[in-house]
Parts: sequence; C-alpha cells; structure tokens
Amino acid sequence: MESEWQHLRLEASELSYPWAPAYRSLIEAAYAEPALRNLYPFTIHWALRFSTTTRPDLNPTGPCLTANGDGTFGVGRSFLTPDLGLFATPSEAVALAVCQQSPGPGPMTD
Repeated sequence: MESEWQHLRLEASELSYPWAPAYRSLIEAAYAEPALRNLYPFTIHWALRFSTTTRPDLNPTGPCLTANGDGTFGVGRSFLTPDLGLFATPSEAVALAVCQQSPGPGPMTD
C-alpha cells in the first residue's frame, strides 16, 4: 500500500501537464489524511480512488476525487461527475471524501 502511495506521489511530481500542480496537490492532500492513507490508492483517468484490497482484485470504497482543469477539486460517486461537490481546495475535497467513506472500512488487506 505504501509503495503504491509513493508511486502516485512520484508520478504526480513528474507530470508536466497544465493541470499537474492541482493533481499533485490533490494526491498530497489525500496522502496527508490517515483515513485515506490506510487504503490502497489507484487512479482511473487521473481520478483518485481507494480500495480495501490490492490489485488485481480491487474493492473500491468511498467517492472519487478529481483535480479539474478550472482549478476546482471534485468529489463524486464516479470519475465522470463530481455529483457530491466541487471545492476550491484539495483539502476540502479530501475532507468530504473522508466523510463519505463507509463506516469503518478498515485498513486494506491483501
């Protein structure tokens, strides 16, 4: 799990796309939150998700986080629509994602 977090953080730090700084700040905000750091992170089309299991049998839990081209950060039930909210900071988006987690998903398992 920790190696996947480190991979995501390194990957985000090396991106040169215009939206890369926002994406990088989202990854760092999620990593700073213990409730999310205890889950297995993965991305789908640059949207950040979490799982209670590792690959190849992911068990997604909670909402999806996105860093949008307009500088906002989205939280949604899927990576296509930020239907749970748009926020000005990644910390606000992460806070909602933590609140939307299933009660006690627990740490991830193999």
